[in-house]
Amino acid sequence: MTFDFCGGPGGNGYDQALLDTLRQRHIPATLFLNSRWITANPATARQLAADPLFELANHGTSHKPLSTTGNNAYGIPGTRNAGEVYDEVIPNDLSLTGLTGGRPRYFRPGTAYMDDVAADILRALGVRPAGFSVNGDGGATYPPAVVAKEIGKARPGDVVICHGNHPNGGTAEGVAHALDKLLAAGMSFTHLP
Repeated sequence: MTFDFCGGPGGNGYDQALLDTLRQRHIPATLFLNSRWITANPATARQLAADPLFELANHGTSHKPLSTTGNNAYGIPGTRNAGEVYDEVIPNDLSLTGLTGGRPRYFRPGTAYMDDVAADILRALGVRPAGFSVNGDGGATYPPAVVAKEIGKARPGDVVICHGNHPNGGTAEGVAHALDKLLAAGMSFTHLP
């Protein structure tokens, strides 16, 4: 299970019910924090960093798609060259290192879009590019029943993406229902390998 905390206009909240669900069910998760979200929620970011149930990962500085040609994703302009890729990754990398005491292992760009050259740049910077195989909450737009249905499609080895920065969405309730069913079926969870 992975959760993006995107930050920025309309995205600086945090879903306490979701975090409570993960903690109550002892579900390890990788949380991708954006620099804007960390700035808006410093105390919560510190609490997440101190919780061994969660691994913190990099979700960028400005939440841009990672491109070397300025490709857009979902109407959001991407980085335009290698320098902008670096600028999207490293400032937040440093923030997360300060929070956790160790460098984050993974990077997922805004919209989870990255081109091949940007992925190569990430690896050269010593960071693993992270994608997903199951879109659990449609960018925090799905109602609870749809979230539960989508996550319920997960199979061993899948990486589920959801969002933890929209407390008024359907993510927390849908995740709770899906986790209960998956746990009952014997599914286990881990941080990204």
